[in-house]
Amino acid sequence: MIDTHQGLPHEAADSITKPFARFLKIEAAAGGLLLLAVLLALGLANSPWQEGFLSFWETPIGLTFGSLDFTRSLRHWINDGLMTLFFFVLSLELKRELVLGELRNPRQAALPFAGALGGMVVPVSLYLALMSGQPGIHGWGTVMATDTAFVIGCLALFGGRIPPTLRLFLLSLAIFDDVGAILVVAFGYGEALNWSALGLGFLGIGIVAGASRLGIRSVPVYFLLGAAVWLCFDASGVHATIAGVILGLMTPTRIWVSDARLREILGRVLAVPAGDRRQGDAASHRDLRQAGRAVTESLSPVERLEMMLHPWVGFAIMPIFALANAGITIQGVDFVQPVSLAIIVGLVLGKPIGVLGFSWFAVRSGLALLAPALSWPFILAGSFLTGIGFTMSLFIAGLAFDSSVLNAAKLGILGGSALSAILGISLLIWLILRMR
Repeated sequence: MIDTHQGLPHEAADSITKPFARFLKIEAAAGGLLLLAVLLALGLANSPWQEGFLSFWETPIGLTFGSLDFTRSLRHWINDGLMTLFFFVLSLELKRELVLGELRNPRQAALPFAGALGGMVVPVSLYLALMSGQPGIHGWGTVMATDTAFVIGCLALFGGRIPPTLRLFLLSLAIFDDVGAILVVAFGYGEALNWSALGLGFLGIGIVAGASRLGIRSVPVYFLLGAAVWLCFDASGVHATIAGVILGLMTPTRIWVSDARLREILGRVLAVPAGDRRQGDAASHRDLRQAGRAVTESLSPVERLEMMLHPWVGFAIMPIFALANAGITIQGVDFVQPVSLAIIVGLVLGKPIGVLGFSWFAVRSGLALLAPALSWPFILAGSFLTGIGFTMSLFIAGLAFDSSVLNAAKLGILGGSALSAILGISLLIWLILRMR
């Protein structure tokens, strides 16, 4: 007899915990691949192949139609195009957690939000104080964000020896401040606004919302609309990656096919005896097509898109971004330039002070709720890890600094991120040893 109950029964909590666990696994593995990409970029940028490697990313790619010129460097397409998908996936995860996950409770969501706010305000304040009157003061955005993949990768080293709530806290915090950073990028590091293009971009967003209301469910249609929105934002002077954030937060979390309807449709297919399905049976084929679509639509668009895109972002887009941006020529760079020191101070000191201070105030004032298994010593250790600003920091550095200080800024980012990782991991090891 065939066992028709090979899997475990489905519980309501599975729809929350399984996507979260999958997200963490991909982020942890992506963190290791990202590290390899960084080391490779540094090695090639300081090797005999240096000139060819660095010039490769400046290769012009694009199309020209009369007066319309869509030619950009390869680095631009990576930083502004591919990274839009990175922010789109982050926004999907943020919306899923806020609507379906642990952050549905406003007081639980308030804790990582407060930590993210502090992790932006305090580092920026320190950076501005240290860089007052110095060239490069405009690069304050480099100390704002946390690299999700590297943070989750560091936590993965400890397995189940750290509270699961610490992973949720840091993941939520990283997503909050990455979204905050890209909003700052969109309006703080943009160019002179082209209001016509910006208006067309928002018209495109309105069309996306209208298509969703009408029940259009074709993913290719939305990707085409999203590409059109991206092109409009790219031409508007607002940084184009904001399109990914907006579209991600607009993605519906409601499923179209309920469990009851899915069982009913699958029941019609399974009611046909094995081997009794005839070729050319139109009704039978219709039921099969309907069953396939019903299975797909039993997941919300947020979950489907995240499952589809997250591996591509983690294992392709982020390593490519690292290769294009982490190649620093170390020879001849002044390691003690003010911008390097300001970034290191912002990441290594500003981040933990801001995260811990704002989180403590939010809990003490009653605005936020501290999870029972999450203690302040673990939050302190995690707050040091938030100083790993790699991906977003490099992203903003490329927009904020000119060539005279860009390498020094990148060294500050790499040095500050490495020191933050060492301090956070060391403190976690100490806490775990104390618990034995």
